[in-house]
Amino acid sequence: MTAYFGLFLSALVAATMLPLQSEVVLAGLLALGEQPVWALIAAATAGNVLGSVINWLLGRYIEHFRHRRWFPVPESQLDRFQRMYHRWGRWSLLLSWAPFVGDPLTVIAGVLREPLWSFTLIVLVAKLGRYLVVAGITLGILG
Repeated sequence: MTAYFGLFLSALVAATMLPLQSEVVLAGLLALGEQPVWALIAAATAGNVLGSVINWLLGRYIEHFRHRRWFPVPESQLDRFQRMYHRWGRWSLLLSWAPFVGDPLTVIAGVLREPLWSFTLIVLVAKLGRYLVVAGITLGILG
């Protein structure tokens, strides 16, 4: 049970702006071979999707503070991200798994009021896909 919780927590934190690589935790647990692969993938995916939903919530409510001096993103950059999101739409969330761009995308989706149901569904597909690839590579190497 501790392995699942640790993986869930690392995946949740990795989905925020904090630097953490849940793929390494997943690969390590797969290498140990003590838990079913499907359960590890489910725990990682659930944690990572929940972390992205937290980002969405932050985006949803942080824009109220957009014009404050301490706001972390310059207005010009926020406008640029919003134009980009409008250009590619919700399907850009398929990149929510990607380093450097995935986390900001999930925040911008909240700022732009992407419906939570479509956000969650698309992010779930992206995050699950990433963990399936990581598991496939890891198990292929272990062989």
